[in-house]
Amino acid sequence: MSNLFLRTLREDPADAEVPSHKLLVRAGYVRRAAPGIYTWLPLGKMVLENVSRVVREEMNAMGGQEVLLPALLPKEYYEASGRWEEYGDTLFRLKDRKGADYLLGPTHEELFTLLVKGEYSSYKDFPVVLYQIQEKFRDEARPRAGVLRGREFHMKDSYSFDIDDEGLQEAYDKHRAAYIRIFDRLGLEYVIVSATSGAMGGSASEEFLAVAATGEDTFVRSTESDYAANVEAVRTPAPTDLPVEGLPEAQVHHTPDTATIQTLVDFLNGAGLGRDFTEADTLKNVLVKTRAPGSKDWELLAIGLPGDREVDFKRLEAALEPAEVALLEEADFAANPFLAKGYIGPKALLDNKVRYLVDPRVVTGTAWVTGADKTDHHVIDLVAGRDFTPDGTIDVAEVRDGDASPDGRGTLYTARGIEIGHIFQLGRKYADAFKLDALGPDGKPKRITMGSYGIGVSRAVASVVEQSHDDKGIIWPREISPADVHVVGTGKGGEVEEALRIGGELEARGLRVLVDDRKAAPGVKFNDAELLGIPTVVIVGRGLKDGLVELRDRRSGERSDVPVGEIVDRTVTACSE
Repeated sequence: MSNLFLRTLREDPADAEVPSHKLLVRAGYVRRAAPGIYTWLPLGKMVLENVSRVVREEMNAMGGQEVLLPALLPKEYYEASGRWEEYGDTLFRLKDRKGADYLLGPTHEELFTLLVKGEYSSYKDFPVVLYQIQEKFRDEARPRAGVLRGREFHMKDSYSFDIDDEGLQEAYDKHRAAYIRIFDRLGLEYVIVSATSGAMGGSASEEFLAVAATGEDTFVRSTESDYAANVEAVRTPAPTDLPVEGLPEAQVHHTPDTATIQTLVDFLNGAGLGRDFTEADTLKNVLVKTRAPGSKDWELLAIGLPGDREVDFKRLEAALEPAEVALLEEADFAANPFLAKGYIGPKALLDNKVRYLVDPRVVTGTAWVTGADKTDHHVIDLVAGRDFTPDGTIDVAEVRDGDASPDGRGTLYTARGIEIGHIFQLGRKYADAFKLDALGPDGKPKRITMGSYGIGVSRAVASVVEQSHDDKGIIWPREISPADVHVVGTGKGGEVEEALRIGGELEARGLRVLVDDRKAAPGVKFNDAELLGIPTVVIVGRGLKDGLVELRDRRSGERSDVPVGEIVDRTVTACSE
């Protein structure tokens, strides 16, 4: 350590909010270069390479072949797939000296498709799985949490190419099994959840989420089944349609100062209408505006949902992707005077040809209290399918603990996670864009089908720290720790020299060893050993005069005094457990 490029810090970085950000910086694994951009220092690079090694081993074992594609990509490939516009502001775009447009790659479906198209042309060439571990770039609007949400990050992306859908399913299943092995080896607690495909396109899609209270992804699980899904992918079970015959006629009521759901319910319950009302009896109409990729024009979109629910904006963005979505501003209301703010109802929306989508719970025969399109007025008993017919449904209401599980078994409960892997069945989106065909046995062209599979390598490092730390520092799983053993020499009576000797013997026995031979106070060395988080620690200190050294397990906290003549064997044994 006297020669190691390392400085540990006693204080948390001012901008750090989550444990991994604080500890990776304090322990000298990474350093911030700019918002969302980090330098990996020697110990951090070792951990990053160890995660990459695990990924490579499992990818190679399942038949993947590693390549390395450029990170600087020409615009035309992404225009052909539509993603030059679909990605919007997320892309890092630049021009070369001749004015040609380029981007820094966020993912590489286009380039992999073209690579295979240029090399393979017969059904006999397939299937094939290619992968790379490379820097990726996304212009995050709000980079945060250190390397968990950066603008430059390490990622493994792999792609399968098959002649038919059965082959794609097999490749998907192989990747899924390989990911399970990878994340098990990394020591992560994770869940596999149904997910949306987003700008990637395709059909079947699952995410691997590391369970962490600090995670940005919300997922749900069922109390009585193995159902699990990212909240964006949850599909609300729709009630059965009800008959409309015999229901009371809709009536408009004067409801002064009731621009919010709560004030409306309070007014109705005090109006002597002969029944009680709840927020769930009201139909809230939320206005947003959307813009298609590449378009300059915004279009209004109205979303009707039960008044006891809020629109989950992440679910809304996922449902409308790749379109951009934003809340209305005062200028938008001024430009559309038929929108009576706080009192918007279906009639004005439909009369003015505003696209009107409703929550799946709003089925034919359900009666609602909703806006009457006039300030201080609401309509009671407005019946879906009789008094208004929406343009369709959209499932973007918040998902809450206790909601019915979509599989019909149990109820949902929510938790937080960090996305560490995502697998997609892309199908033929990119093969169609680039006409990726192979001649089949009958001599006729056959369109290739694809899968795309990603692992956040740098994000996995941070996820391990989120799950494996204490108030003193990081606790690395041995598989990815920068060393197996941390030998700490303290004192001035030959302890450092003995630490170096023990370290040399351990290294000769095949262990990766870090020796603290610095001229620093014992307390500094002990604190750093706990902060750095190497799983096995040997302390060569005061006990050396009695022929003893201390063996510590950073994971369990167990400590034992060991005769110096036995420490190498005991340490080797400890590192194999």
